[in-house]
Amino acid sequence: MRTELVSEPGDPGRPNEDFASVGLPASGQGGSLVVLDGVTPPGDGGGCLHSVPWFTARLGGALTELTVSLPDVPLVELLSRALARTADGHAATCDLSHPRTPQATVVLARWSPASVDYLVLSDSALLVESPDGAVTPFLDDRLDRLPRSALASHTLVDTTLRNKEGGFFTAAADPSVASRAVTGSLPRDGVRALAALTDGAARWVERFHEGDWADCLALVREEGARSLVDRVRTLERADAGRVPARRGKTHDDATVVYAELSPR
Repeated sequence: MRTELVSEPGDPGRPNEDFASVGLPASGQGGSLVVLDGVTPPGDGGGCLHSVPWFTARLGGALTELTVSLPDVPLVELLSRALARTADGHAATCDLSHPRTPQATVVLARWSPASVDYLVLSDSALLVESPDGAVTPFLDDRLDRLPRSALASHTLVDTTLRNKEGGFFTAAADPSVASRAVTGSLPRDGVRALAALTDGAARWVERFHEGDWADCLALVREEGARSLVDRVRTLERADAGRVPARRGKTHDDATVVYAELSPR
């Protein structure tokens, strides 16, 4: 089995708000991956004393432990438990009801000799390669389906669209949001490899259109996760000189986790 993980901040002067891990049980049976993309709050940060990296580290740590130690519990339940555990860690000091309380996108995958289970919440991506080489992206596209005009205002996103019916959902303080995730289970013998990407790495496909999802996974497999992130950075630097520049921040935290479950 081959695994690879690369995570790089968009700005070397700021903390990386992504989290990534690969869990491999001592039994040697199965494993899991966790990828979180912390949501940077505008303005005052929403009444929480803690940073986004604090939140993603604790939520990611809880998910890493739970996906390995409780292999028979569904991923939705594990995310719910991890959110409750993380909320308990700062409920006494912070206003967790504020719409800008620290939050994150989530990708989980867990494999056993029989199956591969997955969960995706918000705009990170999970790519699944089958033994015949076909690549299927598992995405939560609710954010992409919102009107561009609605996304132009941070205030509107925070108050009327984020974690609201008709909007989109992220992992924050409410454990029930786990039920909003895109989930499923695949036969283990139908999966050769997995790649989880935060949107900062998925830009290679979604923003710069350098290839499709199959091309993206092939690049990671053949050249490594670092190559994908380096290519995104090169494209971002070139894009910064465009007039007008494309919408969105010039550089974003970028994380790639690759797990090859079966040899080619």
